[in-house]
Amino acid sequence: MQTANLRADMQLDDAGSGPRSDQAPLWHVLWTRSNCEQIVHAQLRAKGYESLLPMVGAWHHRCGMRSWRTTPLFPGYLFLRHVMDKYSYLDVCTVRGLVRLLGERWDRLAVVPDRQIESIRTVLQSDVPARRYGYLRAGQLVRIAAGPLANVEGRLVRSDQRKGLLVLSIELLKRSVAVEVDCSLVVPA
Repeated sequence: MQTANLRADMQLDDAGSGPRSDQAPLWHVLWTRSNCEQIVHAQLRAKGYESLLPMVGAWHHRCGMRSWRTTPLFPGYLFLRHVMDKYSYLDVCTVRGLVRLLGERWDRLAVVPDRQIESIRTVLQSDVPARRYGYLRAGQLVRIAAGPLANVEGRLVRSDQRKGLLVLSIELLKRSVAVEVDCSLVVPA
């Protein structure tokens, strides 16, 4: 039976197992095999699903040569907007290169708020250069990757757009030193 027929045949029954017309489509996260994001994206589009694969340009070094390539903003992941019922879930799971949809099970999938997806789209459609950036949060143990403080580890206390406050502690002495750092040089430890 074709997927379109399965979706057309699905109506809400008394047990609530099918999609309802009053449900809004939600953004779900798909985890792909390494370097299979575009393959999964193309297959989903061919099946009629709304998917989003945010791409950014970046310089790559290979064999001493520099080249400009577009790569996924979130390597290994892409987004799917759909009212997910069991049949749609199974249909999506048959896509080659897909590892799984994030979430506990087919009826408890992880959801990304529309606001966050629209923010990503807005940034990518603007002329502002965008690049990947490590996810940092206050209180996280971090390491400075470059600069005069390279390889120094500490706890990130405050993170602004460019500057962060890094606290270095000597546990035995119960003393700390704080230093302002460029957050673009900080990576998770």
